[in-house]
Amino acid sequence: MITVSDKAKEKVEKLMHDAELDATYRLRASVAGGGCSGLSYKLDFDNEVKPMDQEFEDKGIRVVVDMKSFLYLAGTQLDFSDGLNGKGFYFDNPNASRTCGCGESFSV
Repeated sequence: MITVSDKAKEKVEKLMHDAELDATYRLRASVAGGGCSGLSYKLDFDNEVKPMDQEFEDKGIRVVVDMKSFLYLAGTQLDFSDGLNGKGFYFDNPNASRTCGCGESFSV
């Protein structure tokens, strides 16, 4: 399962509202090759669920993950920070054995 913190929930809802996205859209989380640690996180809004997608709902936020990415993201919490040390979404991923300094990439 992928969970969403309260701060991330608020930010996702605001972004969806600002972009005028309706209830058919979900937050798509995925993993792609790249970044200084080998794998990087990606977030998008998507209104299409593919046959092998895994779908979760936490705090009213629907999150969709393709099966390959789910192998890396299982148990991850999506959070949001607006502090001085960095602003944006970040992933608290228990599967990551190493992350880069900026937190945008990881390895297992």
